[in-house]
Amino acid sequence: MVGRVGPDTLELTEAHRFANRPVRLPEGLRWDVLSLYAGVLDGLRAAGGVDSVGIDSWAVDYGLLDADGALLGNPVHYRDARTEGVAEKVWASVPAAELYAATGLQYAPFNTLYQLTAAASTAQLAQARRLLLIPDLLAYWLTGEQGTELTNASTTQLIDPRTGDWAHDVAGRLGIDLALFAPLRRPGDPAGLLRAEVLEETGLTGPVPVTTVGSHDTASAVAAVPAVGERFAYICTGTWSLAGLELTAPVLTEESRAANFTNELGLDGTVRYLRNIMGLWLLQECMRAWDDPDLAELLRDAAAAPALRSVVDAGDAVFLAPGRMPERIAEACRVSGQPVPGTPGEITRCILDSLALAHRRAVEDAQRLAGHAVDVVHIVGGGTRNTLLCQLTADACGLPVVAGPTEAAALGNVLVQARAHDLVGDRADMRRLLARTQPLTRYEPRGDAGRWRAAEARLATR
Repeated sequence: MVGRVGPDTLELTEAHRFANRPVRLPEGLRWDVLSLYAGVLDGLRAAGGVDSVGIDSWAVDYGLLDADGALLGNPVHYRDARTEGVAEKVWASVPAAELYAATGLQYAPFNTLYQLTAAASTAQLAQARRLLLIPDLLAYWLTGEQGTELTNASTTQLIDPRTGDWAHDVAGRLGIDLALFAPLRRPGDPAGLLRAEVLEETGLTGPVPVTTVGSHDTASAVAAVPAVGERFAYICTGTWSLAGLELTAPVLTEESRAANFTNELGLDGTVRYLRNIMGLWLLQECMRAWDDPDLAELLRDAAAAPALRSVVDAGDAVFLAPGRMPERIAEACRVSGQPVPGTPGEITRCILDSLALAHRRAVEDAQRLAGHAVDVVHIVGGGTRNTLLCQLTADACGLPVVAGPTEAAALGNVLVQARAHDLVGDRADMRRLLARTQPLTRYEPRGDAGRWRAAEARLATR
């Protein structure tokens, strides 16, 4: 994406789009990171002359480098099965309550800490001299310089969210060598210049700086929430739904841990206090099983299906792995004694009702646990295109929903670069620019909130 930023200008142009297809090898599920890097180079070539480059991506996954700086194998995909049963081993050394009090991260089986514990006895980790999270790995290949960006580092479960530094005690008790990580850097910090070989391959004229952004895509997306003031919740929608609040300090209580909320770091020392929800992954997997039907027609069928007839827990780890998603959703409804959705439209309605219900629970729980009331919910990311989901979320939360921008992560990425180069002011100024320049849609809550409470009660009793 190419961004153009001025006093009243914030424009994105798609320069290049490329596939991201994990590959299942005999040893497990892996990212095709070389293909991704080739796509980055193709994108830079298509973009033409730029003043800065910033990279954001998904969280938790990493590449390992040897003493010469060469990559040791394809990075493991977070949906790989290697972390099954690993949490119990970790908790034997650092009990779950202590781990949360030290790092503030919700339990997710794919957190980097669990991945490193799973890899502890491997030859690859023994040979490694550097660990780079995915966006830092790509930046290293572009510039030759190594760093660990803080918002993404905070998803490893090895950062203390109170200090913004490594949780040395946790790492020491688990035998994780923090020297594997490159020095921490923060959004806005310089990350080097494109190497001469990259300039030659892409046809760009140097020097071209790479600027550190919120390299966890959710951090960039939250930076692009066009909110006024502090009384807002956000839902970053896409493959995952990340629903929560922007706070000035973490919430590290036992009640917060039991509710499975995470404290990830955001722009300018903020805390992204949120819950991970399975998100549109459920629908994406169903559509793959149905040979990719027309989405607009599918959503029309879903809108016509009975509301809240059947719901599932959209945060249940049973839906994490790929494959057979329609059957798994039907089975979850059958086991819970609810009507079993049969048609694609009915299954889609079940998914969207369930996501809206999960959004409701997350927004309500976050307000209660953080003591931070909100007046509006901002939905950003790919889910803003799904008008049915946006309206159902407003209905479920009983609050207005403002949907947009769709390309929130890219906009947040661009705005941090622009701020580092003195083209835009502070975080509030960034959000005012977003509100002035980006198309936003407002949804008012409709219908009886009691139906959502009843559906929530159904889930709670199972």
